[in-house]
Amino acid sequence: MKAGRLIGYLLILCFIGSLGFTFSDHSAENSGSKTVSIEGTYKFMYRKLPDGTEIKPPAAMGLQTFTKEYRNFNVMWVDKDGHHFSLSVVSKYKLTDKEYTETLLYSVMNDEAGIIKKGITYDMNKTKSSPVKMENGKISFQFPFDPPYTTFEGNKMIATKKGMFTDYWEKVN
Repeated sequence: MKAGRLIGYLLILCFIGSLGFTFSDHSAENSGSKTVSIEGTYKFMYRKLPDGTEIKPPAAMGLQTFTKEYRNFNVMWVDKDGHHFSLSVVSKYKLTDKEYTETLLYSVMNDEAGIIKKGITYDMNKTKSSPVKMENGKISFQFPFDPPYTTFEGNKMIATKKGMFTDYWEKVN
């Protein structure tokens, strides 16, 4: 192959590559939103009740992992009468600086305590979104299928259900 033809092919490949990059950048600009990250595993540390009482493991426990596109959430607690509540969620999500969208693949709730709906319930294949607020290094939003309003800051996650609890989580990896 002649050197001139090789250089021509390389220039064409570079041009095509730059077009693809330009289109990618252009579409991101048109959407008006940027992808943000909360990736990692968060461990439940303690729950604070409205009266100031703190509930710590083993009376309440949880672990939540976010990959680039999946969420796996597990939490359990025991109420003052010894009744259990547990919730497990597996979902796909997308987080931008404007919106959190979650597609619930499945969830299982065991509400022995009767907090939401007594008994075991399953939920599957639903998609919902909620607005995201970004301010001073904090990312805040309401999980579309879960009651608490959640704020991520550094290696901390705080989930609040007004009048019921504030849960404190810490990123462990």
